[in-house]
Amino acid sequence: MNKLFNEIRIKNMTVKNRIAMPPMCMYCAGEDGKVTPWHVLHYATRAVGGAGLIIVEATGICPEGRISSNDLGLWNDDQIEGMRTLVDAVHENGAKIAVQLNHAGRKCTADGMHVEAPSPIAFDDGSVVPHEMTAADIDQTIEEFRLAAARAEKAGFDMVEIHAAHGYLLSEFLSPLTNTRNDQYGGSAENRVKVLGKAIDAVNSVWPQEKPVCVRVSAEDYQEGGNKAEDLAEMLCMVKDKGIDIIDVSTGGVVPAVPNAVKGYQIPHAEIIKKATGLPVIGGGLVTEAREADDIISAERSDMVYVGRELLRNPYWPLQASVELDAEVKWPPQYERAKPRKK
Repeated sequence: MNKLFNEIRIKNMTVKNRIAMPPMCMYCAGEDGKVTPWHVLHYATRAVGGAGLIIVEATGICPEGRISSNDLGLWNDDQIEGMRTLVDAVHENGAKIAVQLNHAGRKCTADGMHVEAPSPIAFDDGSVVPHEMTAADIDQTIEEFRLAAARAEKAGFDMVEIHAAHGYLLSEFLSPLTNTRNDQYGGSAENRVKVLGKAIDAVNSVWPQEKPVCVRVSAEDYQEGGNKAEDLAEMLCMVKDKGIDIIDVSTGGVVPAVPNAVKGYQIPHAEIIKKATGLPVIGGGLVTEAREADDIISAERSDMVYVGRELLRNPYWPLQASVELDAEVKWPPQYERAKPRKK
């Protein structure tokens, strides 16, 4: 019996299956950071296709928090209406929806921005050297996370995800490769996790208690002296009681190291963090086949599986996976005639 299409409940959010669409940047917003018709069509189509949880791409908490000039944003109230339209479109088609709140840190390439980071270390030879953040800068950024989370609630999102992965600002604080500070935010693991802890506190101060909060982490830096899954698990255990309900486990992006990306290559990292923290996890990494995803869930290696590139190629992958696994899944009535029949 397959388990990929079992429900999962996280706080008040019940997701109809274990398939998550991870945040994948579209880079097609305008300088105003507002939702476009493309975003609505893109995400709603994946809801029609049967994904249980859709996590909206990295969304800047401030203009300098964007990865590019074409990122979505939640740094002002004018951006709420478009996000609400997006949320409604996904809900109308049967999926739950989260938004990933992000500050790009030293990886900001948006035009004309003041690039800042924990330490003045460029990402690579082609990147700018960021300004080292002061304590006041950090406090301002934490406030921006709080305000963005409040706007996400007004837009109606089911869950908020704090982006602490892929070498963006919070991830930079976590890694000893990018955080060489000698103040209260640098050095030991306990110090390096403090800014993430403050961000979690800030989000939870405005986010409804009944709704879940997710944190995404890079559980492997792929460079000597960097973090491994056990290090991230240790730091997450230091802050989980602040209000983390589920962890989205990815890897890499902190430095220009290239991982050996094979099928399911990040699932072992998710297993380590799941076991060490006792929290549910979302895992993945080049998962493309229904049986593969189901085996991950059935073996309790991960509580949900994110399917990214395959959902870009095929938004109806979950519906097709249900047929392959012989799962009883309700298809959109408009597409019912296309549902393969048992012989």
